[in-house]
Amino acid sequence: MSGLRSVEEQLARVLAAVRTLPTEVVPVGTSAGRTLAAPAVAAHDIPLFDNSAMDGFAVRAADVAPAGPGHPVSLRVVADLPAGVSDDPTLSEGEAARIMTGSPTPTDADAIVPFENTAGGLADSLDIVEVLKAPAAGAFIRRRGADLHAGDVVITAGERMGPFQVAAAVAAGIDEVAVVRAPRVAIVSTGSELTGPGEPVRRGLIPDSNGPLLEHLVPASDAEVVMVARVPDDGDRVAGATAAARTAGADVIIFTGGVSAGAYEPVRAAFDGHGEVEFAKVSMQPGKPQAFGTVGDGCLVFGLPGNPVSVAVSFEVFVRPALLALQGRSVIHRAHVTMTAAEAWTTPPGRRQYLPAVVDLAAGTVRPATAGGSGSHLAGGLAQASAFAIVPGEVASVAVGDVVDVMLV
Repeated sequence: MSGLRSVEEQLARVLAAVRTLPTEVVPVGTSAGRTLAAPAVAAHDIPLFDNSAMDGFAVRAADVAPAGPGHPVSLRVVADLPAGVSDDPTLSEGEAARIMTGSPTPTDADAIVPFENTAGGLADSLDIVEVLKAPAAGAFIRRRGADLHAGDVVITAGERMGPFQVAAAVAAGIDEVAVVRAPRVAIVSTGSELTGPGEPVRRGLIPDSNGPLLEHLVPASDAEVVMVARVPDDGDRVAGATAAARTAGADVIIFTGGVSAGAYEPVRAAFDGHGEVEFAKVSMQPGKPQAFGTVGDGCLVFGLPGNPVSVAVSFEVFVRPALLALQGRSVIHRAHVTMTAAEAWTTPPGRRQYLPAVVDLAAGTVRPATAGGSGSHLAGGLAQASAFAIVPGEVASVAVGDVVDVMLV
């Protein structure tokens, strides 16, 4: 469709305006959800020392080599090594140490016999243990540094600190990490027809679902909501909300509604012609009208269409990548998979379709989340959606069994 900007062109303009936010050092235990600004380097080996992988007996493998069915080997139990001890008992020929999982392995031992392979098990009063099955040399010993060595990079810069990353950092003796400050985001819904959650509705009024939608999408992108507002169709009120957002320290302002070409478009009224925010038509459905620019010292301003599905799509395609790029994230896009259509649906001519969809990962299939198709006003279907089916503009319709690109959300 002529006169429309491609999705890639619009996204490139957005990302070109992004500057990574400042860095701060935080305790590793509070770093979840933040992006590393510098590699996290191991302070010590993992494991810290040779230790037992089993409850059993630390032995010298040569002493028990003859053990087998009908030929047990008896050893004297000369030490007890519960978890947490630092003892390193001497093991002479014919001696063993009772040992628990994770306890340091004696220097003289080169194998662990699990208690299941002994007679007598782990009884407290055991003086003699009979080994019923010979272990190989090195069996069930976790060697120092087998996972990581001191100085190794545990987590690279640009990665998100999630629960697994926090645990790995702690295990490697890291107590602080350098992370990028979380972006501060202001959310402004525009529209004289909007009401808040729980407020009465009547003919001509609709609930503002865009505000609550963004209030959850923004933190899910590891950004911080610093302001939420709702303004009527008045350009001056939009300008006032912009000033309030900057006072609140916002790095990003997201407006919903008021960016199209109608008679009452407050975002356009506030910014159009000033050169700060550009209004464009993008070759996508939903989400064709888009506004983007910067104000002040680089605060990003997004103007998204007002219909709820348009907001959800526009956030995923343009806003979320920008929020992650502000954090220096190495991966800023959602995962895409290829699936087959379980149902048929139509597509808009000449524009790339982003269809709220339900996926069956086991079957590898995708279908529309609502019977109404991809209408930008069909907010109810979002409750079922776990993905967006993405159909190129040159495809007129999708048939059952067609291969479809799917963005998982």
